[in-house]
Amino acid sequence: MIDISESVMQVLLAFIVVIPLVGAVAALLPAPPGLKGKDPDQAVLRHGVTVTGAILVAAIVLAAGFDHDHPSKMQATTDISWIPALDVRIHLGIDGISLPLLVLTALLTFLCALYSFFKMPEGPSPKAFVALLLVLESGTLATFAVLDLLLFFLAFEMVLIPMYFLIARWGGAKKQAAAWKFILYTLLGSVVMLLGLLLIGLKSGTFDMVALATDNGRGLTSSVQVIAVLAIGIGLAVKTPMWPLHSWLPDAHTAAPTVGSVLLAGVLLKMGTYGFVRILLPITPDGMHTFAPYLAAFAVVGIIYGSLACLALVRPGSKGDLKRLIAYSSVGHMGFVLLGIASMTPTGVNGALFANIAHGLITGLLFFLVGAVKDRYGTADLDTLSGATGAALYGRAPRLGGLLAFAAVASLGLPGLAGFWGEMLALFGSFDPADGLSRPAFLTFMSIAAFGTLLTAAYMLMVVRRVCMGEKREEPQLADVQTYEFAAWTPLVALTVLAGLWPAALLGLTDPAVQKLLAGGKS
Repeated sequence: MIDISESVMQVLLAFIVVIPLVGAVAALLPAPPGLKGKDPDQAVLRHGVTVTGAILVAAIVLAAGFDHDHPSKMQATTDISWIPALDVRIHLGIDGISLPLLVLTALLTFLCALYSFFKMPEGPSPKAFVALLLVLESGTLATFAVLDLLLFFLAFEMVLIPMYFLIARWGGAKKQAAAWKFILYTLLGSVVMLLGLLLIGLKSGTFDMVALATDNGRGLTSSVQVIAVLAIGIGLAVKTPMWPLHSWLPDAHTAAPTVGSVLLAGVLLKMGTYGFVRILLPITPDGMHTFAPYLAAFAVVGIIYGSLACLALVRPGSKGDLKRLIAYSSVGHMGFVLLGIASMTPTGVNGALFANIAHGLITGLLFFLVGAVKDRYGTADLDTLSGATGAALYGRAPRLGGLLAFAAVASLGLPGLAGFWGEMLALFGSFDPADGLSRPAFLTFMSIAAFGTLLTAAYMLMVVRRVCMGEKREEPQLADVQTYEFAAWTPLVALTVLAGLWPAALLGLTDPAVQKLLAGGKS
């Protein structure tokens, strides 16, 4: 930790949220006269790298200046009246729960901008692409930084339009249908969520998330809490996505460009589960207690359903798409996050937060790698990759094959890598759920989820066997990992290993904040 004053921390957090919007506007401006004779597309892509790089540096400095001895305390707070009639405030702050997600967002967006500088997806002008990427970053960062319910909703919705256009304009086959499905599902869920947020604010007399968490639901009747959890939970579940509200995700991932898939899986899915932890657990504990068994049931169904869908896709002759398979795997992985939250215990919620970060790192890496495979072969169809023109990546592009195998075993939860700890803690949380929750029911959920880990291992190892291995043939060598790819992927590999070997670095941040959150704001 470095000694940074609270006022500087406030400026840094505001900078992180606002500057991407300024950068988006700047990206759309006409090129300055000094760039005549130079490639304007490269200039605007370089602008994207510069802005996202500045945000990443600011996020790292913010993390370094964070008081790690008191991670449960809201830090770098700004609280300014915005709409006095509704008592809506521009209230920003971070604690041990939101800081890791803030840094993850800044990192993945920078890596996507860097990757796009060298491998711009086919589509319209890079100006619009960079502007949309920066607006998406701003909305996501704001979601993790705001402490007002209505501001949270605005930030939550802010990401929909840029992601829609990234899919619809720079995506692949069936991109229009996938984009419309994405935005319709999420908008319909958000309408219901807004009603729940308004219900809480109007019944309690405030939209301030810190005050509401400290009150711990004492100002809301049980019936109001139940209705609020149902309404808000639907909107959050669509974004997570929770089975059976997940069907937009495979289509969106399959059609999205590589960087769109990375951000969708690595960042946007975390917004839903973050809402469960930041809003529903502390503000409506009685309502969450009522719905926790149902949330856990949907979570374990999602775990098994996602795994079975992946096994069906990886089966020879199924014409399964590798991007679609990873999308379905996300349904299963986010099921573990929801199961940990449903346990309503510090162990389970810490596991959910850890699994969130691990999924962002590992699945972000997987989508980068699958994008690289698709660029080299012109397809992500598993039957084509393992057929007569088989991939056999170990022989044709050994570093790419090795990285894909690494990401696959990390995704299946190999001990020593990041994917292991979140799932394990979520299972431990289900083994001994919060007081008042049915232990036999949660032991059943735990057993089903544990079986899901075996299914995950089965389909991931089948992916490695079909794509990376194969008979030695006379096909020419493929281009192996390029320098820009190495630069974009190395941080994700390193952090996956680091989080797996030193989980205390992340759990030391989240645990005190979770303990305070579940205790009703009391340290």
